Amino acid sequence: MLKRKLRHCHSLRFKLLWFLIFTVGTLSLIKIHHKADFLNHEHLELTGEYPDNHINCSKILQGDQQEIEKVKLELLTVSFRKSPKLTSNDYINMTQDCDSFIKKRKYIMEPLSKEEAKFPIAYSIVVHHKINMFERLLRSIYAPQNYYCIHVDKKSPESFLAAVKGIASCFGNVFIASQLESVVYASWSRVQADLNCMKDLYRRSMSWKYLINLCGMDFPIKTNQEIAEKLKALKGENSLETEKMPANKEVRWKKHHEIVDGKVKNMGIDKQHPPLSTPIFSGSAYFVVSRRFVEYVLENSNVLAFIEWAKDTYSPDEYLWATIQRIPEVPGAASASAKYDVSDMNALARFVKWHYFEGDVSKGAPYPPCSGVHIRSVCVFGVGDLNWMLRTHHFFANKFDTDTDPFAIQCLEEYLRGKALYQHRH
Repeated sequence: MLKRKLRHCHSLRFKLLWFLIFTVGTLSLIKIHHKADFLNHEHLELTGEYPDNHINCSKILQGDQQEIEKVKLELLTVSFRKSPKLTSNDYINMTQDCDSFIKKRKYIMEPLSKEEAKFPIAYSIVVHHKINMFERLLRSIYAPQNYYCIHVDKKSPESFLAAVKGIASCFGNVFIASQLESVVYASWSRVQADLNCMKDLYRRSMSWKYLINLCGMDFPIKTNQEIAEKLKALKGENSLETEKMPANKEVRWKKHHEIVDGKVKNMGIDKQHPPLSTPIFSGSAYFVVSRRFVEYVLENSNVLAFIEWAKDTYSPDEYLWATIQRIPEVPGAASASAKYDVSDMNALARFVKWHYFEGDVSKGAPYPPCSGVHIRSVCVFGVGDLNWMLRTHHFFANKFDTDTDPFAIQCLEEYLRGKALYQHRH
């Protein structure tokens, strides 16, 4: 009898032990499977990163005029103008210890969803100054599955290049372009900088699906997941500005231009007609294009002949991509018919406010007046622009500047990071 009871006890204990092991194992598997949903992301939040200012970003993003005016007054104070800013040397020193840099700057070092992990995006970023602006841009778009080629202008200070190299050295998927250009405004060098990164990214990995090009004064207004979802929905099509060429801009590509004293000059010599059967279209330097589009641009003899022809024109970045997008054989291209024209406001690539288009939206203006300042007719955004901007469908906006209104970038950073970290919570 006693032996039977002891055997029964041992049997119960054995069953209980197996039950506990099974339960713990099951919970562990569930935790791993739902890591993105249940992981504590508090250490990656950007709220509270600037404890010395008392700006309420929630109110800013809601368009609260009182809070927006508070920021404008803060920007005029002596304390703001004298506030310390991270320099190239700061970044050179910080990136001596990459683990510390990544942790301190709160980079996201694992995909936040399975969908994002399966949809890598490539970025070409052309920069020449403002290291803190560049690093905050990189941090805001960084994901471990993506690829980032950084083109640094040859004219940039050595310390700036060293700082960018230091930052890139901390990530296996961030690198400096293998060939750097001395970029001259409105010259071919701006296009060549992107082409250099195109080639490097194409050779670097076969996994990325789309290429987006940026400059150092861009900033995202969508999360990586939102961008990936919209790119998937394109199903191989491209998204960029491409419209009928205005007559007043035709001189830019009909005349031979040269760089004289650091500026692009019309030499008064007629150029031969471009080697295309389709017309020349107007657009911008910025694009969202598929990997197949990139492959075609780099390898097709007709496109390469057009690229060679365009090298002595004025501001070729503002017609080259727009025109290639209308060549019928190009992957993801649109018809050359005027019905397929795409304005900058309809393209996904970039939201820009031009001074001469700003006005009363209720009376037909495409966007309200700039809340910041204007540089060459382009709005450098202030906090008052965010509420309207975040309702657009664009991936990025241009221009932002930490020296003009750092609070606009701070509020965008906090908003996007919070949205990215907790996008899967219900």
